[in-house]
Amino acid sequence: MAEQVRIENSGGILTLTLARPDKKNALTDAMYGKLADTIESAESDTSVRVLLIRGEGDMFTAGNDVGEFAAVASGKSEGSRNVVRFIQSLARCTRPLVAAVQGRAVGVGTTMLLHCDLVVLADNAQLSTPFVSLALVPEAASSLLMPARIGYARAYEMFALGETVPAKSALEWGLANRVVPLDKLDAEALALAQRLARQPAGALTATKRLMRNGEALVAQMNAEGEQFAQRLRTAEAREAFTAFAERRPPDFTKVA
Repeated sequence: MAEQVRIENSGGILTLTLARPDKKNALTDAMYGKLADTIESAESDTSVRVLLIRGEGDMFTAGNDVGEFAAVASGKSEGSRNVVRFIQSLARCTRPLVAAVQGRAVGVGTTMLLHCDLVVLADNAQLSTPFVSLALVPEAASSLLMPARIGYARAYEMFALGETVPAKSALEWGLANRVVPLDKLDAEALALAQRLARQPAGALTATKRLMRNGEALVAQMNAEGEQFAQRLRTAEAREAFTAFAERRPPDFTKVA
C-alpha cells in the first residue's frame, strides 16, 4: 500500500501521490483507505498547513478500479466503504487542498477536483465523468457541485455522454485555476501550495468554512451513494462491466 499511495510532509505541505502508474493510478479500496486516513489525520496535525494531491506517471488517475466495480456488479463482492470515507474526508477537509493533474482524470479523478481549492492542470490534461456510460450515477457531490460550477448544460453533457473536457476548456469553464506545460506542472502546484502555507492558517480555514458547507456536501454524497449502490447491482451495470472486460461496446438496448 505504501507504494501505491506515497505520503510526504515537508515545509507544512502534505503531498499525497497516487503511485500506481502501471494501472493508470486506478484507485482501489486500499488506496481510498490510505487517502482517507491521511486526510482525516491532517485535520489534527498542526504541522500540516496545505495538502497537495498529485499522480505519478502520465495520468492523474483512471478513476475507480474497474475490476472492483465489476466484482460488485456480478455479486462477487459487497463493495467497499473506503471510497465513501475518502470523498467525505475531502468535503470536510478544512486545510487548503491543491491538485496537480496531468493526462486523464476519469470519474472520481475529476469529481475530487471539485473539492480542491486550487487546481493546476498540465496542458495535456483531460477531464471526464463517464458515470452513465457505466450505468452509474455521479458521486462525490458532483451532481450538485458540477452544475453549480459550469452550468447544467455542460454538466449534463459531461455526465450523460461522458464527454471529455480538455485542459483549455476546463480552465475557461472554471474547473481549474491554471494550465501550464507538462514539465512545469509539479513546480507550479508546489509554488501555489507554498504560498498558501505562508498565509495565516486560521484565516484560510475560516474563509473556506464560509465558502463551503461540508456537511451539506456530505448529505448530497449520501443521497448519491444510495443511487450509486443500487445502480451498481443492476443488469445495466453488469452489461457495462462485462462489455469492458470483453473489450466491446455495451448494448443497453437488450437489457430489460
